[in-house]
Order: sequence, then structure tokens, then C-alpha cells
Amino acid sequence: MIKRNLLVMGLAVLLSACGFQLRGTGTTELAIKELDVSARNAYGETVTQLRQTLENSGVKVYNGAAYKLVLVDEKETQRNLSYASAGRSSDIELSNVLMFQIQGHDQLPLISDKLQVQKVVTHDGNNLVGSDTEVTQVRNEMRRDLVQRMVLRLQMISPAQLDALQQTADAKAKADAEALKAAQDYENSVPKQSPVEVPAE
Repeated sequence: MIKRNLLVMGLAVLLSACGFQLRGTGTTELAIKELDVSARNAYGETVTQLRQTLENSGVKVYNGAAYKLVLVDEKETQRNLSYASAGRSSDIELSNVLMFQIQGHDQLPLISDKLQVQKVVTHDGNNLVGSDTEVTQVRNEMRRDLVQRMVLRLQMISPAQLDALQQTADAKAKADAEALKAAQDYENSVPKQSPVEVPAE
């Protein structure tokens, strides 16, 4: 018994030394310490869970932060993987896609990307209520998974990277503005021809 306990403890130490953590344990440390978070559905489940998770990870979430995470769109779809006659079971693939953007000042986009989660559920034709309840539960799990993936994605980003992306976006915005101004100046400098008058006969 003692040997087995020592073996388990040894494995736990070894795994933790390799950076392994059981899902749902430990802390999620982010280099980004302040973030504005918004979504099309301001009070939706996904953005609400994401704000809570970020705050629990030590991120200060507030309006007016230097960088803003925008949940641009979230789509839920499903498709049949197999078809069955009435009263039989069939497989359904559920998919959640979350499109997001990280913006700097002047709402300049710095990062645009998407996250996707897919799961397969069995739809029982003899138990429609139970199948619908299971789909709802799986959708909730997928939403939590999306939030965790979003946090993991943010873990890969440092303030220095965002600053560099901001400088690139600023330079591009300045170049675009100068090109637009040059085009307008050129257009204004070209004499406008008056309509040709046709002499009356």
C-alpha cells in the first residue's frame, strides 16, 4: 500500500514538473492584465462566462482598457451524420464557431481569428425530450470549452506582441490616410471640364 502511494505521488510530481495539469485545476496565468471585453450579445452566456473566467485568472476587465476583445459572432449549427427511420437512433454533429477580434486604440484590428468546437450526440427517436435535453447540455459544455480555448488563446499573447501589432496597424492606417488624401488632392487639382454647349441652329 505504501509503495503504491509513493508511486502515485512520484508520478504526480513528475507530471507537474513537465507542466502537466489536470483539466479544471491550477491557475490560468495571462500576461495581459487588463482587457475590455464586448460582444454583439452583451449579456450572452459566452461573453458572461468569459468575463468571469478572465477575472478569476487575474485579468482586470473594464470598459476603456487599452486593448479590446470583441466576440464578433457566434454560430451554432448541426448536421445529421446518419439517418434512421422513425423511432430509431441517429448521430448528429453539433458545431459552435466563435469569431473574435482583438482591437487596439481607434478600434484598429490587431488580431482576427475564430475558434471551433464540435461534438457528436446520438438522437433517440423514441425519447425526443431526453435527446433535446442532452443536446442542450452538450451545447452548454461546448460553450464552456470555447471559453477555455479563448483563454488559452489569450495566454499565447503578450502585451509586447500587442504593442508591436498596434505599431504596424498605426503605420498602415497612416499610409492609407495619406494615400486617400493624395488621391483627393490630385482629383481637386484636375480642372473640371464644363459641359460642352451645342450651338443653337
